[in-house]
Amino acid sequence: MPQYCSNCLSMSTRPRIVFDDRGRCNACVWMEAKKMLDWGARQLELAVLLDKHRGNGTRFDCIVPVSGGKDGSYVAHNLQNVYGMNPLCVTVTPPLALKLGERNLRNFVASGFNHISVNPHPGAMRTLNTIGFREMGFPYYGWLLAIQSAVIRIAINFGVGLIFYGEDGEVEYGGTAATKEKPIYDVQYMKDIYLEGGYDKVLGLANIAESTMGLFRFPDYRELTEHSLDITHWSYFENWDPYRNYLIAKEFCGLEEAEEANAGTFTNFSQNDQALYALHTYMMYLKFGFGRANQDACIEVRRGAMDRDQAVNLVRLYDGHFPEEFLDLYLDYYNMTRSEFDSVLDRWVNRELFGKVDGYWRPKFEVR
Repeated sequence: MPQYCSNCLSMSTRPRIVFDDRGRCNACVWMEAKKMLDWGARQLELAVLLDKHRGNGTRFDCIVPVSGGKDGSYVAHNLQNVYGMNPLCVTVTPPLALKLGERNLRNFVASGFNHISVNPHPGAMRTLNTIGFREMGFPYYGWLLAIQSAVIRIAINFGVGLIFYGEDGEVEYGGTAATKEKPIYDVQYMKDIYLEGGYDKVLGLANIAESTMGLFRFPDYRELTEHSLDITHWSYFENWDPYRNYLIAKEFCGLEEAEEANAGTFTNFSQNDQALYALHTYMMYLKFGFGRANQDACIEVRRGAMDRDQAVNLVRLYDGHFPEEFLDLYLDYYNMTRSEFDSVLDRWVNRELFGKVDGYWRPKFEVR
């Protein structure tokens, strides 16, 4: 049975997670370390990085990938309005976009940003997402790839050398510490960590016209060498707080939350852009034993907004929700029968953690 963090509810099944001798996960250890971190020194690092790329007003200084959600909005707002940068914001349109997400993106742009929407070939996107669903257990693998590869293509085409993503999930939520002390990472890191080493496999299985694949392929070594890029996370330079990001995005960028809690969790203010996110977190639950509510509860515990007992109760109540409300959308998008769809889910279930009861996977473990 999995080990739970003694402070939050992170599980030992999470890839690349480690625990210290107190039973605390590396995300909680990092939470403690941040209280003693010299953020002033990191602000100086940020100033040097921004000055390196700051232009004279005739071009963009940096690129910020955004969805209209809280985190990208927060980063773009700070770069433009606090640090005086001229960011180009880029959205890779997600498959099965939700109306709230589309409205939030319009609100964000209207709040005063230069913005480009990128729409990779929809047939290629569907094919790559279907392969990712079957072969990687990632239902939006093509989109996950494009929010990195297409953004880099845009940066090169516009002659921009700096890309700011939001938080470093590996450091903030428990994973590799490779970027804990260095802000810049590269395409190989993206392939190894964010794409879980499946880039060549998924693209190799995609038997589709090369003319549809341009925004899904990373630039080659020659292009990357000729166009030097600094790719980084905002969370390296400032103590990351998703709830603060939400408040700033709501006040300055027009962010709206959902009327009710999102599928599989108790929060309503994040990941409102696409229907496939609910399937992604359900598959995460089947593979590792923790879902969206667990993720959100761990964040709230670390930021001191709830205690562990409250987190346990919420995770027991919400985690592991099967997104029945989107099922017809999924079957149509993947062109699958319900039986074919279920067989893909079954392939990725951790059977040490789950058993099937009345057609649904139920946990053998107790959240504690």
